[in-house]
Amino acid sequence: MDSITLFLFLKSIGIDAPGISVSSLEDTSIQRMHRALGIERLGAAKDDEGVPWTKPRILQEFGFPVISKETAKKIEALANPTEKNKGYRHAIVTGQTGERGGFKISKKMKMAQKWLKKFGGYANEVEGTNYDKPDFRVSAKCCYYLKEKPCDDWAKEHSSVPFIGIMASEGGLRAKGLMVNGCNYFGVHITRSAPFAIFYRNDLLRLAQEMDKKWKEGWKEEFYQKGVREGYLPEGYEMPESIVPEIYGEIAEREDGSLYTTKAQRTGCSMCGFGIHLEKPPHRFDQLRERNPKEWRFWMYECCTDENGQKYGWAKVLEYIGVPYEKGEKPQEE
Repeated sequence: MDSITLFLFLKSIGIDAPGISVSSLEDTSIQRMHRALGIERLGAAKDDEGVPWTKPRILQEFGFPVISKETAKKIEALANPTEKNKGYRHAIVTGQTGERGGFKISKKMKMAQKWLKKFGGYANEVEGTNYDKPDFRVSAKCCYYLKEKPCDDWAKEHSSVPFIGIMASEGGLRAKGLMVNGCNYFGVHITRSAPFAIFYRNDLLRLAQEMDKKWKEGWKEEFYQKGVREGYLPEGYEMPESIVPEIYGEIAEREDGSLYTTKAQRTGCSMCGFGIHLEKPPHRFDQLRERNPKEWRFWMYECCTDENGQKYGWAKVLEYIGVPYEKGEKPQEE
């Protein structure tokens, strides 16, 4: 919803920027809103042979996106040792940065002890530790192949730089980059504008309410007529009543005046596990179980195949990191 709000906010101040998205990764209610806005839908990046990457293939070949992008990258480095990443791997386990880092102890470089116990076993022989390691892969490459590269390729092809709806208050790698580079960044290889960088979730939801009011008071009809005229909407297309996709529910207000969405607080790719350990039940996979039992069953039990030919999925990953999930009989298709 952040990007939808940004797209409409730019329109409200006279900036008619084209919208692009990899919304095939998102919930269908988000895809429906993107279509109504005329946002161009991009496909996944392709491999060296020209075959598009898919979500199941990325999980199978690279691993599961779990905990956070930063931690997943560290786990992936430990699991794939090279002479080049030797110092980095040592810093991940011990915090010792070596010559390049001034021989300091870096808490930022060292993986959290909780996750070292679960994933640090790849380095046991080198570091003399006794940590565990999983029987599944972990990776952050899904974001690159399914989101970042397709958007970067489009930008290069169209000589464009992006507006993006991210906020430092979201934390993680995004927060670090925004705090270092600010709202508008002009780098050697990257130029981008993040107008919402300094704001908080409550600010975003307040702005979404303002944009939703404009939608209901005339923008909905304006976008419909534009879509029919330009051919990306058929005659009679049922436009969403609100800019807030159904997966979020509604924007409501607490007693203290803060805003929240009545259903999902965050959305993204239906197979993403970043931050899952921080969510209270029913978490994103539990909610997917209610919305789409067939898709839930696939991601939980069938999306990958082990060396013995046995199917597995997020259920194995969630159990390993200690995240409870809806169990019992698998939902049957209606």
